Amino acid sequence: MTTKYAPLLDAVNLRLLSLLEKNPRMPMSELARHVGMSSPAVTERVARLEESGVIRGYRVDVDPAALGYPLIAFVRVRPMMGRLAKIAEVAAQIPEVTECHRVTGEDCVILKVYLRDVSSLDRVLDRFLAHGQTTTSIVQSSPVPPRSLPLPKKAS
Repeated sequence: MTTKYAPLLDAVNLRLLSLLEKNPRMPMSELARHVGMSSPAVTERVARLEESGVIRGYRVDVDPAALGYPLIAFVRVRPMMGRLAKIAEVAAQIPEVTECHRVTGEDCVILKVYLRDVSSLDRVLDRFLAHGQTTTSIVQSSPVPPRSLPLPKKAS
């Protein structure tokens, strides 16, 4: 593993990351017990991981259906000439768009959109049609739920 983060990814920090992925709310004292270090030393290590960008934040995973958004759609957008930047701008203004990725291929942008119902899809798509052509796929099921990437087995 050769990245700018490699110096931070020693065996102790990899263990801390593993523990935090399982329980981001684990107290520093408990993390310290798991890795055999003092709580201040672990607090300092976690702070360095956060400051360096290895740990990018802690999130609450709320069920979208509980908020009234039971449907997920992926929308691919093929922008008109000169409209690529406008698509990202519009996506940023729509709260139901939770992800926007610029990708290779004819469809330059892929959006992840949460919907209250199928009829609300029109309102979202209409915002993009002035800037490009859309293709939509509605998610039927998610057999592999979102998960973290595997951590390296050992630091190099």
